[in-house]
Amino acid sequence: MTAVPQERAAQLDAIEQSGWGRPYPFLQPHNLAFWVYLLGVGGGLLTMLRYFGAGAPFYAPALAGGVVLFGLYLVPWLLLLRHHNRFTAQPAGLLLTGFVWGGIAATFWIALPANTALQAIWAKVGGTSFAADWGAGLTAPINEEWGKALGLVLLIGLAPRLVRSAYDGFIIGAFIGLGFQVFEDVLYVYNGATQLFGVDQFGSSLRVFAVRGAAGIVSHALFSAIFCAGLMWLLGRTPGERNRLRGVLTMLTAMLFHFAWDDMTGLSGGGVWAAILPFVIAIVELTFLFWVLRHAARQERAWIRALLAPEAEAGTIDPPLLDAVSGLRKDRRRYRKHLHSRRRANHLIEATNDLAKEIATARGAETPRVTHARAELLRLSRPQ
Repeated sequence: MTAVPQERAAQLDAIEQSGWGRPYPFLQPHNLAFWVYLLGVGGGLLTMLRYFGAGAPFYAPALAGGVVLFGLYLVPWLLLLRHHNRFTAQPAGLLLTGFVWGGIAATFWIALPANTALQAIWAKVGGTSFAADWGAGLTAPINEEWGKALGLVLLIGLAPRLVRSAYDGFIIGAFIGLGFQVFEDVLYVYNGATQLFGVDQFGSSLRVFAVRGAAGIVSHALFSAIFCAGLMWLLGRTPGERNRLRGVLTMLTAMLFHFAWDDMTGLSGGGVWAAILPFVIAIVELTFLFWVLRHAARQERAWIRALLAPEAEAGTIDPPLLDAVSGLRKDRRRYRKHLHSRRRANHLIEATNDLAKEIATARGAETPRVTHARAELLRLSRPQ
């Protein structure tokens, strides 16, 4: 097929800038970031084994319940994040690397000892009452958010051509935060069982799951997605995307949300506000999350539009489909109405994404996989 040279150049530029389709090798013995990553995860594993080791046999029912319950809790999260990881999608291996950092290194190597030390400092500075009301909010937003973000920095070192945009930071940050959230929740299950001296361990697990699972909707995955998107805006790894002010304010906002969530008791002052404030904060957090998501995805949408422009010029993709694939939810909704079939529209959008992925993986070359993906899209596009 032929393409307008300008569109072809823009396509190759989008593939190069986004890094989409590049392999992700985890084993990089000549890369310092690889050894720092192993140090963090190894240190976290040792801390975790020491923490659970002595009581693990006695509290095995609680631990097993926590692992199973929060393992199931992962499933809808992974489906949601898979849906959002559609623009110049990150490899599963890279996202798993981030998840493991958040769950093991950030939780046990950084946060657990840092939280203990800082809480002791707040108790000495302001007294036990001050530490109880404000200590968590003054501690966690600093060491936990930066501890999780260190995982993003290491992934930039491990995959500099893949981690480029604010949207990359958003998706990777969500996976790092999700790892932190799930491992911390299992830790809460264990601590809850120890406080009850092992009585009704599975019932205790269910209670922690109900509370932490509901709170998790606006917890670490959200905080880290926002914080890491801001960090990528600050770093500006994509030409034209650097915005230092937006980056700093976005990171500070994520830390403010973390503070507000952890110090709900101190902020509410008890009474009726204690019941209302969590919902108010959750609405504000989700509103800001969608603002960050929309703005962070701008570069990704531009890349995928440029990548598919030659296909649109050749007639493989019609303009409404291109708008749906590279646009917002309203564009996909408009496309479904245009076809009068939600099912067919979703199939065409998915097939177009598959074609874009194959083009990116082939670095713009014409390969059998690209040809097959294009033929499948054309087959689905035929009038039915």
